Amino acid sequence: MTSGGARMNRSPAIVGLGITEMGKVYGRSASDFAAEAVRLAAADAGVGLHEVDGLLTNAGIGGDIGIGLQRDLGLHDLRVLSSVQSFGASAGAMVQYASMAVASGMADVIACVFADAPLKEKVAGGAAYAATSRTPRGWRGLTAASGMLGANPQYALAARRHMETYGTTSEQFGAIAVAQRAWAARNSLAQMREPITLADHQASRWITEPFHLLDCCLVSNGGVAVIVTSADRAAELRQPPVHVLGWAQAHPGYVMGRDSRFGLVSGAAQAGPAALKMAGVTLADIDVVELYDCYTYTVLVSLEDYGFCAKGEGGAFVESGVLGPEGSLAVNTGGGQLSSYYMWGMTPLSEAVIQARGQGGERQARRNDLVLVSGNGGILDHHSTLVLSPRAH
Repeated sequence: MTSGGARMNRSPAIVGLGITEMGKVYGRSASDFAAEAVRLAAADAGVGLHEVDGLLTNAGIGGDIGIGLQRDLGLHDLRVLSSVQSFGASAGAMVQYASMAVASGMADVIACVFADAPLKEKVAGGAAYAATSRTPRGWRGLTAASGMLGANPQYALAARRHMETYGTTSEQFGAIAVAQRAWAARNSLAQMREPITLADHQASRWITEPFHLLDCCLVSNGGVAVIVTSADRAAELRQPPVHVLGWAQAHPGYVMGRDSRFGLVSGAAQAGPAALKMAGVTLADIDVVELYDCYTYTVLVSLEDYGFCAKGEGGAFVESGVLGPEGSLAVNTGGGQLSSYYMWGMTPLSEAVIQARGQGGERQARRNDLVLVSGNGGILDHHSTLVLSPRAH
């Protein structure tokens, strides 16, 4: 209780966002990017680093940031410190853990950060990722021996199963790429802003069938951080607060077995309804949707699993014109990982914060009262969902 007898409002809110220079930025480590992102997020919020009493980190494929970032930032007497790893679902998970810590009083000002630096000069992005791969063991070793090494062929298998089961087409995947590039054209932070057509998508080179180049996410060097605190504290700070109303996770634990739903159903089917229920809203209330889009297929299956269309009807849904700046559903308004930048789950989260604040500029969605954010990790192994709003509700 406060001295005036009023109960403190410890409901969580995102109050700071830090985004470093992004893309082909060479000569810096992931730790450098992470430290800069946290400093930028704290400055954005209007809090001093000495006020940060919690730090959650998520390393990219290089794995070279962790709890040692505390020393790099000169943070002392932290009340929360941990490394979180559920791959692309980690950003949402970090915000969830930070929200619970703030709500319980375990900490007051928590920084959540992701950074990566896989790109090297004169080395292709795919090669940069391959260089960090570990020798697979067990079942993964068996599939690797058949050529299924890395994310591309495994997601291609998932996409192909969806295509064979529901009749989904490459052109329908292409509609997602075209729509998101149209959003990216309005985003000064995006790496790829040149508009593309469906013909461009179809003509782009194969990566792993059924994926063309334009079905696949970018590779980026950089870092993104957010600051989570209580609603009471947020009211005193520099930026409009983005309230965290609901959250959930799902970890399907798929195996390559006969009865697996791998490729057909993602963790969004479980995490989505749970997060919406916690927030006390329905899918029909959602204004902006920021989805994890490592591939165009991932967007399509997530839209189905959240319930924006029926299972198996995602292809027809996305080619109907519903996506893109002129569509009726604001999805991946910054261009996503396909066209903006690839910072794992921090890509959709950072754009969600921008949209909820009403700071999207030319790409600002017409309505932004409720924003749904997804994270997807592994090969459809992990999922996180957040429901954010500029209002406490």
